[in-house]
Amino acid sequence: MEEKPRSKRPYTKRSDDDKRRPQRRSYGHSATDENRSDAPTRAAGERSKTYGRRDDRKPYEKKPYEKKPYERKSDDQKPYGRKPYDDRKPDYRKKYTPKPKDAAPAEENGPVRLNKFIANSGICSRREADTYIETGLVTVNGTIVTELGTRIDPLKDDVRFNGQRIKGEKKVYLVMNKPKDFVTTMADPHADRTVMDLISKTLCPERVFPVGRLDKATTGVLLFTNDGDLTEKLTHPKHEIRKIYHATLDKNLKKEDFDQILNGIELEDGPIAADALSYVEGDKAQIGLEIHSGRNRIVRRIFEHLGYKVKKLDRVYFAGLTKKNLRRGAWRFLDEKEIGLLKMGAFE
Repeated sequence: MEEKPRSKRPYTKRSDDDKRRPQRRSYGHSATDENRSDAPTRAAGERSKTYGRRDDRKPYEKKPYEKKPYERKSDDQKPYGRKPYDDRKPDYRKKYTPKPKDAAPAEENGPVRLNKFIANSGICSRREADTYIETGLVTVNGTIVTELGTRIDPLKDDVRFNGQRIKGEKKVYLVMNKPKDFVTTMADPHADRTVMDLISKTLCPERVFPVGRLDKATTGVLLFTNDGDLTEKLTHPKHEIRKIYHATLDKNLKKEDFDQILNGIELEDGPIAADALSYVEGDKAQIGLEIHSGRNRIVRRIFEHLGYKVKKLDRVYFAGLTKKNLRRGAWRFLDEKEIGLLKMGAFE
């Protein structure tokens, strides 16, 4: 069957009446209000918008700026009273600039106590110096001094012990990676080996002493110095010096015991809680513990209280110091930057 060609509709031009005929909208409305038969008629060129033509708008009149004189009002004149943040605490996140009273203690240039001067020289401790003073072994400018609390001038006075003049000793600071089976003490007749045996008298002729204590079986960071003021600062409980330990247990630490250590447990000498606690590399038998308490055997007693036995205990951080690049039993002198951080207490 032969297909007939489609016929083309002839093009017809729309008349003006057709243009005015309302067109159906896509959303279903057939006509607007203005195209209804009862809609009011409007003049030619009149717009349906209520705000009129753009040319008919009034220009925006900008008011001139009036500068008013500044009047400071007192708190009573203000409607809201004092600002609520007038008494707020300072922002400690900002860089801290120490006040003169918080600055690091300078070297003793003024009068000092006689026992402190003797102890700082490296001869003995302060308690032993008091004993030597009472027995009459110490002279100041040729005169025997037996009164405790006597003050002397280190730069002018001639202080002698058993006839030998005492000179102020240079302050030294060193850190050691303490090995196992060494006792943290100056001297112990019952101990085979002490940490003082590891310090060479040739490299460090000054008489230093350990800051704090580590158990015989505990390894890690241990600080030595002859600075008594710094030692008191780092060992006093009120300063809450930060310490981090790596403990290896005989079994996995349970989740309930993990939470209990963080919340706090009650020991025979009082409550204790860890500042932070975590598993080491996902091994639940190896625990990283952060604590600031300096009580005797505190880390071991925490785990023993919950039924765990500590197989290994290593202190990896103390007062900003670590054992980095130090093998077991090795030690090194601190640099000037590390000493400054210790004295300023800016190591946290």
